[in-house]
Amino acid sequence: MYFYEVLNSLLIPLFVALFVIVFGLLIGKIEIKGVSLGTAGVLLVAILVGVVFSFVPSFTIGGKEIVLWSVAEKFKVTIDGVEKTFSTFSTQSVYDTISKLGTVLFVTAVGLIAGPKFFRSFNKSMMSYVAMGAVIVIIGVGITVALAAIDGSMNIGMATGLLSGSLTSTPAFSAAKESAGKLADDVIAGYGIGYLYGVLGVVLFVQIMPKILKVDIAKERESFVAANTLQIKDDGKKRIQIDEFGFFPFITTAVLGLLIGCIKVPIGGGNYFSFGSSGGTLIAGLIVGHFGHFGKIDMKVSKESLNFFRELGLILFLVGAGIPGGVNFISAFHWKYILYGIVMATVPMVVGFILGKFVFKLSIFNNLGSITGGMTSTPALGSLISVAGTDDVSSAYAATYPFALVLIVVSCNLLVLLPI
Repeated sequence: MYFYEVLNSLLIPLFVALFVIVFGLLIGKIEIKGVSLGTAGVLLVAILVGVVFSFVPSFTIGGKEIVLWSVAEKFKVTIDGVEKTFSTFSTQSVYDTISKLGTVLFVTAVGLIAGPKFFRSFNKSMMSYVAMGAVIVIIGVGITVALAAIDGSMNIGMATGLLSGSLTSTPAFSAAKESAGKLADDVIAGYGIGYLYGVLGVVLFVQIMPKILKVDIAKERESFVAANTLQIKDDGKKRIQIDEFGFFPFITTAVLGLLIGCIKVPIGGGNYFSFGSSGGTLIAGLIVGHFGHFGKIDMKVSKESLNFFRELGLILFLVGAGIPGGVNFISAFHWKYILYGIVMATVPMVVGFILGKFVFKLSIFNNLGSITGGMTSTPALGSLISVAGTDDVSSAYAATYPFALVLIVVSCNLLVLLPI
């Protein structure tokens, strides 16, 4: 019986995931006045499916229960006189795994794409990206504290969850959830509510802003690529290529990134900071992409393979994060929380864009790339790459993302402890 439950909990999510991908890509292809959701259409369908699952978590066919949504439950078993705790298999755990796998594939690819140019192009604009990330996060935190103080019916757990969702930061959400104690459920609900607009808002922002400013995309792309062209000389040494598709260097980089992400740094009060799977794989990708080899082993991956890994990772991430997000969205739904999430995401984005345009004089693509990094938005970067027609926008994302990630994780870890 238990084997059937495990099989049921494994196969149903896989079928649902494929269903969501098919219809999500179809919806993402729909354009309204030149604006489309693109790959983020997968997220929209995933969230809608999650909402349905929250109302219909299971049903019965032929006397057998088909479980669409379940959460792991702990149970205790005594073995040889020793009591041990186990968890039941759940559909939520499958979606979590899909989401984590997607994150690893996408961010590793982004790191490897940006790596060859990232460290070689350090200049004064790098400080602009750091400042952009700081401004976006600080404004978001300020709005969160203000709303929690003004709205007496909203506790700091819900507010922190909304912020982590609005800035689409899973590491920040995880950190806040671990520190929240009794408010952990509120953090989870807030994250689910804030996440929807947090993703779709940035995806639409990077498409709409060039249209509002009437940017000539083709001309801007030409000048942008020319400005970012960097001659990287090959040292001419022959190196061992393990496989022609680049699986070995890619997966090795991902493993290194996961190890980096596991490192925990104490930040006081019994709390810890870690880069998590997303930050760790980005750092590993940048490093491996920069050097391009481990001794005599070639660690370069073709652009075609990297593009494939990047898009596959993005789709898996949206499915795995979207369905649980839809379930959590309903659990504590209130229109005011939707509004709060919109404010937390939109104001930092707009202020950051204005800062990048008029203060740091960034090009439109570098500006928007930095915005996606400051908002720690994986889907928005994918959308921006489609809009810009060049992978070079990944550099601005990669420059802003690590600093913004550190700041938002630490902020959410401490926010949830405030006596508001």
